[in-house]
Amino acid sequence: MSKTVRVRFAPSPTGALHIGGAHTALFNWLWARHMGGKFILRIEDTDQVRSTKEYEDTIMAGMKWMNLDWDEGPDIGGDFGPYRQTERLHLYRKYADELLERGLAYKDGDAIIFKVPLGENIGFEDMVYGSIDVVSDSLKDGRTGQMKDIVLMKSDGMPTYNYAVVVDDHTMGITHVIRGEDHISNTPKQVLLYKALGWELPTFAHLPMILGKDKKKLSKRHGATSVYEYRDMGYMPDSVFNFLALLGWAPSGDREIFDRDLAITEFDLKDVNRKPSVFDMDKLNYVNQGHLHALPTAKKIEMLAPFWEEAGIDLSSVDESYMEKAFDLMGGRGRTVKDLAEFTDYFLDFAPVTKRYDGEVSDETRKTLQGFFSDMMKLDTWTASSMETFARDWTKEKGVKLKDVAMPMRFAITGHKVSPGIFELAEFMGKEEIKRRLSHYGFL
Repeated sequence: MSKTVRVRFAPSPTGALHIGGAHTALFNWLWARHMGGKFILRIEDTDQVRSTKEYEDTIMAGMKWMNLDWDEGPDIGGDFGPYRQTERLHLYRKYADELLERGLAYKDGDAIIFKVPLGENIGFEDMVYGSIDVVSDSLKDGRTGQMKDIVLMKSDGMPTYNYAVVVDDHTMGITHVIRGEDHISNTPKQVLLYKALGWELPTFAHLPMILGKDKKKLSKRHGATSVYEYRDMGYMPDSVFNFLALLGWAPSGDREIFDRDLAITEFDLKDVNRKPSVFDMDKLNYVNQGHLHALPTAKKIEMLAPFWEEAGIDLSSVDESYMEKAFDLMGGRGRTVKDLAEFTDYFLDFAPVTKRYDGEVSDETRKTLQGFFSDMMKLDTWTASSMETFARDWTKEKGVKLKDVAMPMRFAITGHKVSPGIFELAEFMGKEEIKRRLSHYGFL
């Protein structure tokens, strides 16, 4: 009978949840959900100088925003808290003392150091990278080789990373260690410690590196790095989830926009690509746009509301049926929630428009526009087709380009250079509202 899959995400609370960490957490979470296993959060907080409670809280908030829920941990008021290494110091001391007693480690001052045996095969199988062969050796006493003796416990009483992670993963029953490929170089050292302690190795799976579009290591210049920054920029958690899942993996059928249920059903570590993945903001925008415009109207309004309120719009009179028609008129415009909020605020209030467009035009142009809008307001039929026919006939007769009247009209009504068809928009908003807006700028 196979073991229940148990995986963990083990960030250090020395910064916010960045894209690389979120990617690792997501792949661990997907594997646990796909296999019906457990996903565990462990905070590696032994760096007492750089670790903070604020960063720990930020990491957990970022995971909760992405709906990456963990399955066990200390109870904190009916919810699971994370495991913390600083609460497990007795375990690290216990097994370090055991290695000392067995002559497999020695002391150097107040530090406990593991003596790396010579010529031992410490290769391992990786679910992504395949077979990785390494032979141990020691640099101690002038001998040449690949590996130095391994510090287990530092003089300050804290365990080192390579030692603590082995003790934690074994005592927590972790079956699969899924982490970034930058940890491949650490794995042989950890294999040595597993063998020395007589413990069964977990299954290793190292995830591909994430690069920017310039094929360099992902950094701030490629876009925001914290998942919370993407939230503030108007991206949705399901979109970020979808996009990060595509960095190194893809569901069948070359689908690029999918939900969590499909990802859980199809995800398999054996399908993870070992080639570096490229973080492409254009792809993120495409994925977010797909998720955004598939939302029901009520959910869109809920997500747009904070951005509308920031623009000073009173939301007490927002009508769902009216906004449903407005969203239909918008088509697929708006890549992020923030974009869509700005591209639709003029449907609700004229105030944001006046902040974006001051209506400054030359006297000659103003005279032309006044004539055009004045004649347009005399139309008996206020439809997009009747307005467009009128506009084409009027501009042809006056020797004016259509864009020279349509563009100022768009600016005056929406405050944007881009919008749905301006005559379709004018029909939707109604003659009186259009008259009010044009009059504000002295065009009528």
